[in-house]
Amino acid sequence: MNNSVSIFGFGGHAKVIIESALLNGFNIDYLFDDDSHKFNSNFGGMKITVPIDLNFVGSSVIAIGNNRIRKLVSEKVSNANWQTIIHPSAIISKDVSIGNGSVIMAGAIIQPGTIIGKHSIINTGACVDHDCVIGDFVHIAPNCSLAGGVSVGEGTFIGIGSSIIPNKTIGSWTNVGAGSVIITDQPDNCTTLGVPAKPIKFNNEQK
Repeated sequence: MNNSVSIFGFGGHAKVIIESALLNGFNIDYLFDDDSHKFNSNFGGMKITVPIDLNFVGSSVIAIGNNRIRKLVSEKVSNANWQTIIHPSAIISKDVSIGNGSVIMAGAIIQPGTIIGKHSIINTGACVDHDCVIGDFVHIAPNCSLAGGVSVGEGTFIGIGSSIIPNKTIGSWTNVGAGSVIITDQPDNCTTLGVPAKPIKFNNEQK
């Protein structure tokens, strides 16, 4: 079994993923980043390589919190073998499906029947209850609580400490503000926030 993994993107989010990978017995092969100021800088004795190697084919994970950039990197580095990283302290039912390239952080809880897409982030202490459907490139921030049957569309960001009541749908590429409480379905391509949350603006950019 190959227990090496390379990291695409290096910042605070990457530090958390690296720790999870090391706790799972992985060795870190390469740290890639497009920021030239990071070239040959060190993290824990590992040198950061600039720029990102678009032709990389090894076991990898994208350690970038921004959903759009994470999707872009996954499309450009199309031959990589995307690795799922799960912190040992996460509690995950056996009846959960997790897509390639997704990361589950410390203290997260994921209950039975939940489906998580590729390259998504379930961050520190987040709780995803039974039968939720989490799309590709989603980021569930720390300490969020999703009740049973919640659906979150591709590319959506759920801000820190937000709560969603059962059986609600959050559209694709929507941003949910920190501490929001979702009690109604939310549309695509918007920023929504508040208690209860309501859309305050829409984003019409091409995806």
